[in-house]
Amino acid sequence: MPYTDGFKAQMVKRMVGPGAVSASVLACQVGVSQPTLSQWLRGANRVAAMPPPPEEKTPTPPAPKKWTPEEKLRVLVAAQGITAEELGALLRREGLHEAQLKEWRQAAAGALSGAAGEALPSKERKRLAAAEKRVKELERELHRKEKALAETAALLVLEKNFRRWVGTRGTWKTRTTQRTRRARNDARPRR
Repeated sequence: MPYTDGFKAQMVKRMVGPGAVSASVLACQVGVSQPTLSQWLRGANRVAAMPPPPEEKTPTPPAPKKWTPEEKLRVLVAAQGITAEELGALLRREGLHEAQLKEWRQAAAGALSGAAGEALPSKERKRLAAAEKRVKELERELHRKEKALAETAALLVLEKNFRRWVGTRGTWKTRTTQRTRRARNDARPRR
């Protein structure tokens, strides 16, 4: 008797899913032979994991919300001076954790205290000055090395041209024409 693919998938699911049942116990319950059930199970393992039916797919969790500074300020103001129960309800309604709220409070307090506009401590100023000095030294060294590289490239070109000139017995290679051959022959002493 032929079985539908849906029925086979249900039987395989009962043999591997939560509360899995052995093929022999399932054979007694359903009335399908144990070797047939085992064959379906092996086939499902060969093909790979069967995708869950559409009704059982777990929904993907929503991406975390991007909070604008205005929204953060609104939540901070709303959370100020309320009881723990009301705070819990507010956090659930907004989809926040208490740790996030604390971070936002600290950031707001730091921004309002002017910590960003304060002068750097002397240790930090010294470290920054040393780093700037090192950058200038490295830039000078880079400029010097670039000049040396350009000079080396020019010398290589000159050397190449010199070897080409020496290789032609002191004359530059030119295209030889009938006229230049005659002129060379005329210039040589005759024997």
